[in-house]
Amino acid sequence: MNMKSGKVAAIAALLLAQPYVWAAESVEEARDALQTKEDDVTEEKNLEEVFQAAEKQYSLLPSGQMSLNFSANYNYYRDDRIDIALDEDSGNISRFRIEQDAQHSFGSSLSFDYGIWNNLTFNTRLPVSYKYDTEKDVSQAALGDVSFGLRYQPFPVRPGAVNTTLYTTLTTPTGDSPYDINVNSEVSSGSGFYSLGGGVSMSKVVDPVVLYGSLGYSMAFDITGINQRRGSDILEEVNPGDSINFSMGLAYALSYEVSLSASYQQSYNFDTEFFFDGGRIARSEDSTSSVVNTSIGLRSSKNRIINLSFGFGLTEDSPDVLLGLSMPIDFSGLKPGA
Repeated sequence: MNMKSGKVAAIAALLLAQPYVWAAESVEEARDALQTKEDDVTEEKNLEEVFQAAEKQYSLLPSGQMSLNFSANYNYYRDDRIDIALDEDSGNISRFRIEQDAQHSFGSSLSFDYGIWNNLTFNTRLPVSYKYDTEKDVSQAALGDVSFGLRYQPFPVRPGAVNTTLYTTLTTPTGDSPYDINVNSEVSSGSGFYSLGGGVSMSKVVDPVVLYGSLGYSMAFDITGINQRRGSDILEEVNPGDSINFSMGLAYALSYEVSLSASYQQSYNFDTEFFFDGGRIARSEDSTSSVVNTSIGLRSSKNRIINLSFGFGLTEDSPDVLLGLSMPIDFSGLKPGA
C-alpha cells in the first residue's frame, strides 16, 4: 500500500463512528424512536471498504469474506417541560410546574458483514443498550432492535469518479417495545415496530480530502393489538410516521496514523397517529433531528483503526451529547482458508 492509498484508507475508517438519529408522541417516545433507529442507515461503513480496496474492481467485501466490528456509544438527553392544568369552569390555572428530566443511554453493538458477491454485501447488527431515566429513577439493560441489511454497488470503482452504493435495511422490533411497558416506571430498548429503509450513498476522493453524502427513506409499519394504559385511556393502535434522512461530510488524513472527519446529519419524521379506545385519535407533529459529528481515527496496528467520535444535537428532538467508539474485531480463525 502506497502513502496515498494508506492515507485514504485511514480517512475512511473514521466514518464508522457516525451515528444517525431520528424521532415519535411525547418527549419520552421521541427519545425512544431517536435511539432505536439510529442504526437504520449504516451506509457510511461502505466508505471504509471503498478506500481500503483501491486495487479491487469493487469496494465492498469480496465474495465469501467476513468482517466483525464492535461499537459503543453514549447519548445524553436533557429536557425541561411545563406541566399546566386549567379549570374548565373558571379558566384559572390549577397546576403549574416545571419538570426537569434527563436520560443517560449507553449502547454497544456487534456488526457482522458477509460478502455474497464482490458487489453485494449482507450485514446484520445486534445492539444492547442500558438506559437510566433521572425523572423516573429507573434503569434497564436490554437487547435493542436487531437489523438486517444489504449493500449493493452497481458500478465498479474508477479512480477520480464518484463511487455509488445502494443500501436497504430491515429493522425488527426485538427490543422492549415502548407500547408494552408501564410508561410511568419503565423504559424501553426498542421502537416496537418493523421498519424498512433504503437509499443511496456517494463518495468522491479529492486528495487528500474525501467528500461523502447519503440520502434515504425509511417506512414504518403500523402496530396493532396494543393494550396499554395512557392516563385514563387505553392505547390500541399506533401508526408510526415515515422518515427522510440525509447526511454530508468530509474527512482529511493528517498522516498515515491519524485522520479527522466532520459530518452533518438530519432526518425529517412525519407525524405519528395514536388510536385509543372510544375512538379518540391523537397525532404528534412532524419533527426534525439534526446532529453535527466529528471523529478521529487512530491506527493502532496495520489492520486495526480505533475510531473516537463526538457529536451534539441542534434540535430538541436530538441528543444533547453523543460519544462513540468503534473498532474491528479480528476473527481470522473463522475465515475461509484460515
